[in-house]
Formats: sequence, C-alpha cells, structure tokens
Amino acid sequence: QVQLMESGGGLVQPGGSLRLSCTASGSIFRINAMGWYRQAPGKQRELVATATISGNTAYADSVKGRFTISRDNAKNTVYLQMNSLKPEDTAVYYCHANLYISRWSPSSADYWGQGTQVTVSS
Repeated sequence: QVQLMESGGGLVQPGGSLRLSCTASGSIFRINAMGWYRQAPGKQRELVATATISGNTAYADSVKGRFTISRDNAKNTVYLQMNSLKPEDTAVYYCHANLYISRWSPSSADYWGQGTQVTVSS
C-alpha cells in the first residue's frame, strides 16, 4: 500500500506565497517521478509541475517563473514553492507519484494524494 500525504494548502492573498509538501510512504521500491496537478471548479485536472528521479523538471506555462518544484529523494518528498500567486491559481492541488512498489514489478504505477485546497483571494 502506498500513501501520498500532502500539506501546506490554505488561503493567501494575491501576490503571496505558499509551499506545498507531499511525502510518499508504504511499499516503495523506486519513485520515477513526483509532481503536482491541480483542478479548479468546473475544469479538468491539469499538470502544474513534475520532477523526475534524475532531476529533470517540467512546468505548466501558466506557472513558469512563479512556481518551483523540488524533491528530496531520500525522504520520498516533493515540494512546490508557489510565489506571486494569482486568483486563477485557486484549485485543489493533488500530489502525484509514478513508482515501482518492488524490484519485481513489471511496470510502474500512478498514485495520487487526496488533494489540498489552495485559495488565492483578497
């Protein structure tokens, strides 16, 4: 069983900052990638940022230059530093991990956290 535990959401004013954290625990052999997706009311879930085990990162165009993703591989933890937040960043943010649960697993699998609310409003 794999669990992703998120923290760090909340209410912030436009222009403010928040830092999200997500730690993966349970039966984990190797994490290929960890990242963050978000879903605003009435919209589809979208990629925000992702980081591979080798350190490669990717960002949605809408957050480039404002958000920074980082990983602590030893702790199976991923962070999302969000600066210069805008009202349009308001959404539920979901942690995602693509991982192998054992060395004998034929393929990796995707796991999701339960989500943390980020609200940007004055």
